[in-house]
Amino acid sequence: MNRAIKWLSFIVISLLVSTAAMAADEANLQPQQWQPIKIEAIAGDIPELRGMPTDPQLLLPESVPEDANEVILGYLVATDTIALLVYASLFAVISLFIIFIVINGISRLDDGYSGKLIKRWSGLSISVHWLGAIACIFLILTGLVLSGGRLYLEPSMNQSGWASLIGLSSGLHELMAFPFILGYVLMILMWAPKQIPASYDLKWFAVLGGYLNTGKKHHPDAGFANAGEKLWFWVFALFGGLMVISGLTMMFPETFVVTKNTANTMLLVHIVSTIIITAFSVVHIFMATVMSEGGMSNMTSGYCDENWAKQHHNLWFKELK
Repeated sequence: MNRAIKWLSFIVISLLVSTAAMAADEANLQPQQWQPIKIEAIAGDIPELRGMPTDPQLLLPESVPEDANEVILGYLVATDTIALLVYASLFAVISLFIIFIVINGISRLDDGYSGKLIKRWSGLSISVHWLGAIACIFLILTGLVLSGGRLYLEPSMNQSGWASLIGLSSGLHELMAFPFILGYVLMILMWAPKQIPASYDLKWFAVLGGYLNTGKKHHPDAGFANAGEKLWFWVFALFGGLMVISGLTMMFPETFVVTKNTANTMLLVHIVSTIIITAFSVVHIFMATVMSEGGMSNMTSGYCDENWAKQHHNLWFKELK
C-alpha cells in the first residue's frame, strides 16, 4: 500500500513538474505569427499568423540560438505601411492607367486591321502563359487579403466571415504557388532568347513606345519583343525568382532548416517582390487588353494582324518577310 502511494505521489509530482516546464517553454516560444496557421478564429489574431508582426519585441524559442535582426523587424513591424504599399501597387497603378487612357486615349492601328494574320505564339507558349498568368492573378488577390485584409476588409466583416476568407485565401495562396512556379520556369526557359536587350530599345523608351497621342506619331523600332516587354520579362525573371525562393522557404521551413532571421528576411523579400510584380502585372495587363488595339489576340489565338506587327514590331515583321 505504501509503495502504491509512493508511486502515485511520484506520478502526480512528475505531472506537475512537466506541466510547469511546458508552461515555461511556451512562454519562450515564438509568437503565433511564426507558428503554423491555426484553424480557430481568434479576434485580431489571424492576420498575424501570416507573418505580419505587430510587436518588434519578438521572443525566440530556446532552440534557436540567434537574436532577431532588429533592422528587418523594424521593416516588418510597419504592417500598416506594408498593407498600403501592397494595395497601392494594384489599385493606385490601375487608377493611374485609367487616368492616362482617359487623357491620352489608346494606341490604335494607323491603317486599321488588314485582315491578314501572322503566327506569333505557339500553342505551347499560350498554355504556359495562361498557366502562370492565372496562378499569378490568384496569388495577387489572395495576397491582398493576407497582407492588408486586417485593415481594409476585416472591419466590414463579421468574425466568422473574416476567418473563412483568411482561411480560404491562405490555402489558395499556397496551392497556386505550384502552377505559378511551373509557369515561371517554363516561361524563363522558353522566352529568354527573344528578350535580349538591343541598342534600339533605348529609342523605344525615349518616345514611350509611340503610345503618346500628342504631337507627331512615331513608332520606334522593335523586334519580336519591344523594350517594354523586355523590361517586364527581366523584372519578372528577377523578382519572380525571388518570390519563388522566399515563398518555398517559408512554406517548407523544416526542409530548408530555416532560422528565425532567415524567415524574417524571406518574408521581407517576398513582400518587396510582391509589390513590384503586382505593379508590373497591372501595366502588362492594361497594355495587352486595353492600350494596344489588336494586342489581345496574341495570347488568345496565337496570331496577330499584319498591320499590328508592322506598327509595333516592325523589325520582327521584316525578318518574317
